[in-house]
Amino acid sequence: MNKIDPSEITPEHIYISRRDFMKSAGALALSSLIVAACDGEEIVLPTNASPKETALPTVDVDAGASPDATASSDEFGDPLNTYEDITEFNNFYEFTTSKTSVVDLARDFKTSPWTVEVGALVSNPMTLDLDDLRAKFPQEDRIYRLRCVEGWSMVIPWIGFPLASLLREVEPLNDAKYVRFETLYDPEQMVGQKDNRYPWPYVEGLRLDEAMHSLTILATGLYGKPLTPQSGAPVRLVVPWKYGFKSIKSIVKIDLVSEQPTSTWMAVAPNEYGFYANVNPDVPHPRWSQATEQRLREEGRRPTLLFNGYEEEVGDLYEGLDLSKNY
Repeated sequence: MNKIDPSEITPEHIYISRRDFMKSAGALALSSLIVAACDGEEIVLPTNASPKETALPTVDVDAGASPDATASSDEFGDPLNTYEDITEFNNFYEFTTSKTSVVDLARDFKTSPWTVEVGALVSNPMTLDLDDLRAKFPQEDRIYRLRCVEGWSMVIPWIGFPLASLLREVEPLNDAKYVRFETLYDPEQMVGQKDNRYPWPYVEGLRLDEAMHSLTILATGLYGKPLTPQSGAPVRLVVPWKYGFKSIKSIVKIDLVSEQPTSTWMAVAPNEYGFYANVNPDVPHPRWSQATEQRLREEGRRPTLLFNGYEEEVGDLYEGLDLSKNY
């Protein structure tokens, strides 16, 4: 496999279009773009005119609970990003490294029929289609923060179900210590997979206890609608206390395994990306700081929270683990 230039791992000059986005209270005028820098590599993000203009009522939401679908903010009172923000600014290298081109390249991606195979070290292997996933596992609303390793973030209202519900159904064997996830491999549809510098298909992994945690979900929708192709349709992982690349998209295979999986980014850039990838402001990426982040549609940079603000819920998973070695 050819070496990938670091500038391609975090693409330069990423733009999102300037246009009016509608919120429930009506249209808000946009102001100028602002620039967030990752060690000299610019990520251009949109912002609204004033924090006061975008302020929405605080909703008291337990991060581990299933919040009201009509909630307009996360448990900290931070407003949701718009549907357009979330679906028009995406990392999905299976299509392209451009965050704003993926929406067009993925437009005709076929997500039906679709099956997810769950097996390996389990007593009850299953192959489930989308109807199975929706019928067997009640869908819930979850408002989570998404923190990209590149230094930007969103607040997203997902629809999905706890991964633990599925894993209990397949009955992991005693030797199962990790969960390995795999994305669809289809270069004719996912044209980015024709780039042979990456080891396709995309692979990610979690420890079994991380996968069983109540915050970990398989998402099938957002904002009350099915997932769009660029957002990971028809089913994707969401692990809100980890950097976004851990939340693998368009899943076709889930295996329970005994050995720690080698994820795609571990294979591509092992000096920069490790297995855990927990959000941690005190552990810089080798090429930029993680101490602050840029929330889409927000002026200025905000402090990054340990575990993306979910420390109380997940901190005990990592007792005794050296958190300075996320990478």
